[in-house]
Amino acid sequence: MSMTSRIYHHGNQRDGEQLRRDGWRSGILAISVSDQRLTTMEREAILAIGERLYGGGRGKGA
Repeated sequence: MSMTSRIYHHGNQRDGEQLRRDGWRSGILAISVSDQRLTTMEREAILAIGERLYGGGRGKGA
């Protein structure tokens, strides 16, 4: 008798970017303030929102 779960037998792990895309389609935005695709103004807006919702400390991405 095998101890391998049939549920996860064919599951594939998604990379971080795919996970973020899927979250966005569900109404969740996950972004790092160090993402090079952001402009300075976008980065500052993200930081302001994060600090307002979660407190003053910046996350690991800063």
